Amino acid sequence: MGRLELALGVKDALIVVDMQKDFIEGSLRVEGALGIIPKVNRYVEFFSENGCCIFYTRDWHPENHISFVDNGGPWPKHCVAGTEGASFHPQLLIPADNVFIISKGTDPGFDAYSGFQGTILDQLLRERGIKRLFVCGVATDYCVKHTVIGGLNLGYQVFVLLDAIRGVDVREGDSERALAEMYEAGAVGIEL
Repeated sequence: MGRLELALGVKDALIVVDMQKDFIEGSLRVEGALGIIPKVNRYVEFFSENGCCIFYTRDWHPENHISFVDNGGPWPKHCVAGTEGASFHPQLLIPADNVFIISKGTDPGFDAYSGFQGTILDQLLRERGIKRLFVCGVATDYCVKHTVIGGLNLGYQVFVLLDAIRGVDVREGDSERALAEMYEAGAVGIEL
């Protein structure tokens, strides 16, 4: 749970979860998300300098997505494909090499919290022989949690970058409970 000096290699990947405008300062703003961008960028630089692949997940919803309140879902309209709110925050660092964008929630009738649901993320990781995943971004209690648990269920070793995540906390303590679930499933919380 503490600080860790880590030797990275080509079998390691960073997954940056949903650092999009709507989650940082838009219709579904996560409290404190703007403040973690410098930390996320530090991880991006560290992994990039070590030749690791970096995967950026994003909600990329159709207008009529099932998760929207207008369609009976729990959330305000957010991250509609091609809109300004769906774009990555301009302060987020996206290197030129070894970067993959993973769009999720693209099916109007399927609500995908995990970066693995309905995407080719697992295939891309396996093609590159990646064994260890390091996850940061938003929101701890939704897409981060489901991506972490999805990775664990698929046999990856998964680390949660604790200083570079933030939660929604619809109910007080949701983020703490989410971390407990991730740890119980086998994730390790670290800060580099």
